[in-house]
Amino acid sequence: MPRTIWNGAISFGLVTVPIHVLGATENHSIQFHQYHLKDMGRVRVRKVCELEDREVTQSEIGKGYEYARDQVVAITDEDLTSLPLPTAKAIEISGFLPLESIDPIRIGEGYYLAPDGQVAAKPYKLLVKALGRSSKVAVARYAWSGRERLGLVRVRGDVLVLHAMRWPDEIRSPQELLPPPVEVTDEEIEGALALMESMSRDDLEGEEFRDTYTDALAEIIEAKREDKPLPDAPEPEAPGQVLDLMAALAESVSKAKASRGEDADVHELPRKKTAAKKQASAKAATRKQPAKKTASKKTAGRRPRSA
Repeated sequence: MPRTIWNGAISFGLVTVPIHVLGATENHSIQFHQYHLKDMGRVRVRKVCELEDREVTQSEIGKGYEYARDQVVAITDEDLTSLPLPTAKAIEISGFLPLESIDPIRIGEGYYLAPDGQVAAKPYKLLVKALGRSSKVAVARYAWSGRERLGLVRVRGDVLVLHAMRWPDEIRSPQELLPPPVEVTDEEIEGALALMESMSRDDLEGEEFRDTYTDALAEIIEAKREDKPLPDAPEPEAPGQVLDLMAALAESVSKAKASRGEDADVHELPRKKTAAKKQASAKAATRKQPAKKTASKKTAGRRPRSA
């Protein structure tokens, strides 16, 4: 089992559930160290006091806040555990809401909440059953590592999971990333939906969701360890310029079905009928309107777009 990260309790109205917080995820990536290339000696980061110009041990190191230049106030772990906040020692549930109402960009790392002893068994199971039956998640506040955080508590199986969440002002606005105004036809949208349908899945199992980067890196390390030639690297496919969006969608649907062993024959997706209809309607309207009105419409000034 992973080590306990934090001990405390879940506060649910007047109900208190003592819990342990444990990491819910693991990192299986290959880790590198830094080495001196000349002799492959390990390069390490040493903690040196700037005033005494000497390396200091971990027992000599503490936290501090620089409130002015070269003016530091020391903050101890005892100070942090004695914060005048109810969330310093408890995960305080503030409310409940549907998971769909929370933007996933605000949801972060996950932690398992384990009941702490027999006294916590019944209130813990009560909260699990109530959350499961309500089909909602709990929003909570808690204080870890020198800051108060917002969290999401949900049920996974029969275990409570806490997800760290970003505060609203920590999410950057995406408005400046919007593309220039363009028109997308109904046929193009239908083509994209057809591609999505051909790529739909029921789970995240399979070769497509295997960490191939770590596997390839392990092959390189093994080859170098045994002084063998490195495995051949496949040539990356150069992304082609999309000239005909509908043709690209049709070909993508065909490839997606073929990769799943389905019939790769795809009926030609509808062409840009909407654009053609708009052009025909515009020409017909121009023929019906008197020339004077057409001219005045062309010289009319444009209204400025709202921001």
